[in-house]
Amino acid sequence: MTIHTPEWVKHAIFYQIFPDRFAKSERVVKPHNLQPWDSLPTPEGYKGGDLLGIVERLDYLQDLGITAVYFTPIFQSASNHRYHTHDYYQIDPMLGGNEAFRELLEACHRRGIRVVIDGVFNHASRGFFQFNDILENGPYSAYLDWFFIEGWPLSPYDGARPANYVGWFNNRALPKFNTDNPQVREFLMRVAEHWVRQGIDGWRLDVPFEITTEGFWQEFRRRVKAINPEAYIVGEVWRDASQWLQGDQFDGVMNYLFAGPTIAYVAGPRVDPTQVVGRDYVTSPPLTAAEYARVIEDLLTRYDWEIQLTQLTLFDSHDTARLLTIARGDRSSVRLATILLMTFPGAPSVFYGDEIGLPGGIDPDARRTMPWNHPETWDMEALAYHKQLIAARHALPALRIGAFRCLYADDAVFAFARTLNEQTVIVAVNNDEQARQVALPVRNLLPENYEASARYGKHHNRVVHGILQVNVPARDGLILV
Repeated sequence: MTIHTPEWVKHAIFYQIFPDRFAKSERVVKPHNLQPWDSLPTPEGYKGGDLLGIVERLDYLQDLGITAVYFTPIFQSASNHRYHTHDYYQIDPMLGGNEAFRELLEACHRRGIRVVIDGVFNHASRGFFQFNDILENGPYSAYLDWFFIEGWPLSPYDGARPANYVGWFNNRALPKFNTDNPQVREFLMRVAEHWVRQGIDGWRLDVPFEITTEGFWQEFRRRVKAINPEAYIVGEVWRDASQWLQGDQFDGVMNYLFAGPTIAYVAGPRVDPTQVVGRDYVTSPPLTAAEYARVIEDLLTRYDWEIQLTQLTLFDSHDTARLLTIARGDRSSVRLATILLMTFPGAPSVFYGDEIGLPGGIDPDARRTMPWNHPETWDMEALAYHKQLIAARHALPALRIGAFRCLYADDAVFAFARTLNEQTVIVAVNNDEQARQVALPVRNLLPENYEASARYGKHHNRVVHGILQVNVPARDGLILV
C-alpha cells in the first residue's frame, strides 16, 4: 500500500508542554491550595499552570521557532498530569475549561502553530462516570462490561485488599477499558472524532500497545482521517514499532529508538544510571561514533521513508529524566544531542525548558515549572543555539525532507549528509574532549574546489579531490551548506 503521512509534520518543530508546569494566567480562577510555583514538583499537588498562561507565552514559542505543540493530557482529571481522565469532553477547569482551550487553539492557529493533544484511551480513572457507577452500584451497574471486573467487593483505594478489577500496570487508579466491548470502542472513537472536529491537528496516543482489540487502531485512523486527512496520529511506543507503522494505523511514534543511542553517544560515560533506571530505552553502554552510526543506519531502514519523516524525534520527555540531569549537568551533551535532533529525519520535539537548561531527574522531578520569574537561571547560550539550530532547519529543506547518507564515523566523529535536489547539507558532530580534523568523502555531493558555508560553527576549507577536510570542535559540531 502507498503510505501517506501529514505533510506539515515533516516541516514542524514541536514543543512539548506539561500544562500544569508551563505558565499560569491571572485570568483563570484557581483553588487556593496550590504549591509554590518555584518549589520542586511532587507526585501529587498542583502548581496551577493553565492554557491561557500558554496563550500569553506564544510570542516566546514563536520567537524560538516552534510550529507545533504537543500537550500532555488536558481533560478533566484529579491528577496534576491528567492521565487519570474523568471526562473526555471537558477540558480541566483548573486549566481554564473548554473556553480556554478554544482561545488557545485559535491563537495557535493564527500564528501557524499546530496543536496535538494526548489521548489516554487504554484506561480511565476512578472518577470516570461509567466506572464510578460501578463503584456506586456494584454488580447492578449498567456498565460492568466497560471494564474488567474480577470479583467483589471492589477496592479502589485500599491497597491492602485486592482491587478486584484490572488496572493498567496493576494501578487501581487506572481501570482498564474493555475495548472489545463495541460500546466502549464507539465511545472512544467518538471522543477522537469530536476533538478533531473542534480543530485539533492530531492525537498523541498514550500506551497504544496495551490496546490489542483487533482493528481498533485501524478504525481509529480511518475515522480521524475522514474528518481531517492531515491529522497527525503518533503513538507512544518505545521499542520497534513496525506493527503500527505500516500506513494503516499511526503516522509515527515517539522516537525513543533515536533517543537512547543518541544519549549513549553524546553523553557516554557521563550517563547517571540512576536517572535512566526503569526507563524503556537503552542509554548504555557508551557508543563510539562508529557504533552510533550503525545503530542509526539500522533505525532508518526499519520503517518506510514516509514514516521516518513523521516520527516524533526527541531525547527526553515528561516520562524521562532530562538529558542535562542524565548527563550529570554536562551542557555539551545537550548541545550535541540538539544538533543531531535538529538535523535528523523526523519532526524534532523540544521538551519545555530544555532550551534554557532546565534540569530534572526521573518523574516527577523532570516536570519542574518554567522559571519565568527567574531569568537569571536561564542558560542563555543554550537558548541561543536552540534558536540557531531551529532556524537552520526551517531555512534548509534538505534537513527536513532530504535523503540521509552517512559520510564518516570513527571513535568520536559522526558525519552525514542530507540531500534534496541541488541542496546538500553536511553535519558533523564530535563527542571528544579535543577538536578533531577529519576528511569527509563528498565526491558527487559537492563540486571540486567548492567551499561549503557554515550554517552552524566555523569552516574555511575547500573540496580537494573529492575530500572536504573539516575541523570539528571539541564536544560540538558543524552544519555546512
